[in-house]
Amino acid sequence: MTKGEILQSIWDKLPEERKQRIQARTEELEAEYLTLQELRLATGLTQAEISRSLQMPQSNVSLLERESDMLLSTLRNYINAMGGNLIISVELPNQPPVRLSMLGDLVSN
Repeated sequence: MTKGEILQSIWDKLPEERKQRIQARTEELEAEYLTLQELRLATGLTQAEISRSLQMPQSNVSLLERESDMLLSTLRNYINAMGGNLIISVELPNQPPVRLSMLGDLVSN
């Protein structure tokens, strides 16, 4: 793991067990996090195919895939263009996840 001189020296001094725990957690987080681009690629679709479905220029699809803040309706339309369904859930401490079904009803197509 190369991180830069200072961080690398700190990493090198960590006990091996701690390094393994950090690496395992890193892999868990990476597995949970997918970008829109990665989701699209996993479906085997191109930006051009998504752009046709959304009736927008391919360049706009490229911008959407890099966007970190967007309207729920935009995200839902993008997911629908891949053949998917957007489900929003909330996870609170000491509570089971709760699906926000009403919120999806408020977003118009």
